Amino acid sequence: MILDGRKISEQIIADLAVRVAAMTADGTRPPHLVAVLVGNEGASETYVAAKMRACERCGFTSTTLRLDVDVTEEHLLQLIESLNSDTAVDGLIVQLPLPPHIDEHHVIAAIDPDKDVDGFHPTNVGRLSIGVPGFVGATPKGIMTLIEHYGIATDGHHAVVVGRSNIVGRPVATLLSLKAAPGNCTVTLCHSGTPDLARFTREADILVTAVGNPGFITADMVKPGAVVFDVGITRVPDPTSRTGYRLRGDVDYDAVEPMCAAITPVPGGVGPMTIATLMQNTLQAYLRRGAVECNETPDG
Repeated sequence: MILDGRKISEQIIADLAVRVAAMTADGTRPPHLVAVLVGNEGASETYVAAKMRACERCGFTSTTLRLDVDVTEEHLLQLIESLNSDTAVDGLIVQLPLPPHIDEHHVIAAIDPDKDVDGFHPTNVGRLSIGVPGFVGATPKGIMTLIEHYGIATDGHHAVVVGRSNIVGRPVATLLSLKAAPGNCTVTLCHSGTPDLARFTREADILVTAVGNPGFITADMVKPGAVVFDVGITRVPDPTSRTGYRLRGDVDYDAVEPMCAAITPVPGGVGPMTIATLMQNTLQAYLRRGAVECNETPDG
C-alpha cells in the first residue's frame, strides 16, 4: 500500500479552507502566518514558497520576511520580539537552517511558544514529552496523521526510528511511545553511531527514517510486512530532469516497496503532510489567541 501524503494533505487543506471561510464570513480577520527567511538558500526558498501557497489555499494571510545572509543574531532576535508582540500575527516560523554565525537554539527559544507553530520551542517540546497539549512539530504530526488515516496498527508494535534530530527523530519517537491512539509502541531510537544498524531496522514493524542519505535503507534492512515512513529528501543530480535534479528519499524505494505492507513515496509522502499539518497548527494558534471572538481591527 502506498501512503499517499499528497492526497491526504489536499483533503486537510480543503477542509481548512471551508472552515476558515465560515469563520471569516462576517469580516473577522483570517489566521496570519509569518515566515522569516535568512539568506536565499535554494531548498529553504522552495519550502517557504510552498508554505505560503498553502496559506493562500487555506484562506490565511501570509507574510515572508527576508533578511540578508549576514544579518546579525541580535537583529533577528529583535525582529522575533516584535513579531511576538504583534497581535495580528498568529503563527511564526524561522526557516532552518540558519547561517553558521546565528545560534538556532537562541532563535527558537526567542519565539513565543504560543506562536511556535513549528513546535520547536523548548516549552512545546516539553509539553510533548509529558503528553500534554502543545504544538507538535509538523513532520512528526504528519506521520501520525498518516498512521491514523490509514488505520495502521501501533499498539504493542515495535517502531524503529533512524535519526535523532530535534525536528523529526526525537519527537516522532516520543509520539509513537505515548500511551495514546495511535501510539503505545515500543520504540528504538537509532542514529549514525548505532552499531549494526540493520539488526534493529530488521526488527521494526514500523520504520521511520530521517537521515538525509539517499538510498541508505536497503531491502535487506527491512522486515517483510513492515510499514515504512521515509522522511529523508535529498536533491540528487539528474541531467534528464528539467531542474537538473530529482528528489530521493532515505529508502531504496524500488527494492523496498514490494516487501512492505505500506510505504511513503518521495516525493508525495511525508513532505505534503508536513505543510498541511503546519496549516493545522496555524489555525490552532489563531483559535487559541481568541482571534475569532475579539475580531481585532487595526484600531484595536
